[in-house]
Amino acid sequence: MAALVDTNVLVYARDTRHAAKHARATEWLADLWERGDGRLSTQVLQEYYVTTTRKLRPGLRPEDARADVIDLTAWAPVQTDPQAIAAAWSIEDRFGLSFWDSLIVAAAQVARCSALLTEDLQHDMDFDGVRVIDPFQVAPTNR
Repeated sequence: MAALVDTNVLVYARDTRHAAKHARATEWLADLWERGDGRLSTQVLQEYYVTTTRKLRPGLRPEDARADVIDLTAWAPVQTDPQAIAAAWSIEDRFGLSFWDSLIVAAAQVARCSALLTEDLQHDMDFDGVRVIDPFQVAPTNR
């Protein structure tokens, strides 16, 4: 089951201030690396870099965040291109999501993911074959 990982999961994997979320995010990412099922988008990579270097306290050094981004490119990030933007508009109109959430769902669809790991959308929602999994409610062994 390929899963697109939202920014919040990546950030919690680096944020030790929230021990339970840190542990669960780390568990999910390890499982996805092991299975080769992780996917993401360029939007997620951009948000991750900015959040971990400018918003997270204590934040990452830019060099460390950049190394993470380089490592994560192994997950074949979906480009935020005009086609993805048009798909996001359609999702936004159909489901009433914010544009940014719609762009994440569109990326999951483009990447042919059956799951979207995020805490930002309702757990178990289905967007035309992409099921939202709140990784902080469900362990990877129970997916």
